[in-house]
Amino acid sequence: AGARRPRYHSPRSPSDVIDTVRTWIEAARRIVALTGAGISTDSGIPDFRGPQGVWTRNPGAEKLATLQHYLADPELRRRAWQSRIESPAWQAAPNDGHRALVTLERLGKLDTLITQNVDGLHQMAGSSPERVVEIHGTIREAVCLGCGERAPMEQVLARVRAGEEDPACRSCGGILKSATISFGQSLVEADLTRAQQAARRADLMLAVGTKLSVWPIAGVVPAAKSAGARVVIVNAEPTEMDELADAVLRDPISQILPRLVSGSAP
Repeated sequence: AGARRPRYHSPRSPSDVIDTVRTWIEAARRIVALTGAGISTDSGIPDFRGPQGVWTRNPGAEKLATLQHYLADPELRRRAWQSRIESPAWQAAPNDGHRALVTLERLGKLDTLITQNVDGLHQMAGSSPERVVEIHGTIREAVCLGCGERAPMEQVLARVRAGEEDPACRSCGGILKSATISFGQSLVEADLTRAQQAARRADLMLAVGTKLSVWPIAGVVPAAKSAGARVVIVNAEPTEMDELADAVLRDPISQILPRLVSGSAP
């Protein structure tokens, strides 16, 4: 909207772009945020596809997140349960990036928070669960792939620690896994619809810590843009949608989001 184009080559965001984005946030009434793994790296949770990502360093780890392999291979399930016990998410705490989005909500500006993350840190930071769409599910619950029964993940991990290598559902004997969306598993249609509807009513779309390469959820960004919203991308690495953004910010997320939000009271 007349603002100068962001300098995509700059490793850090110029102050004039930061100031412009702050004015957009101050003027916005229906902000929708889409967050990815990059917002949680400062909390000690590695991303998947970044330079030090889980799958970058160990491509075999991606198999653990593929439903077909998980169902077919008991040994892979045993490894997956050990991996869940060792997940850094259990020790992680929200950072200032998560808390900045809570501030936007308390200011009455945040309409919906769509997250690709499964770590639950947005809710731990104070985001209202009813405003959060966990499009890829959550590690904080376990689900039976047979009967659909859910239970707190900690209950199942306690069984693993007690010696059950591949715990089965106590109701039907089915295979248990985390309540996350694996490769080969469909998204929850209601969650996707809710995310798409939020994007179409947004006046500002914040894409934070995501390379915007995972579809269909990445589609909420162009959907918001075509409905008239400004698009701001905050990510350490280039994304697949930098060229459609109104501004791109490269600063560390836990540092830049609080700067963008401060002074945004209506």
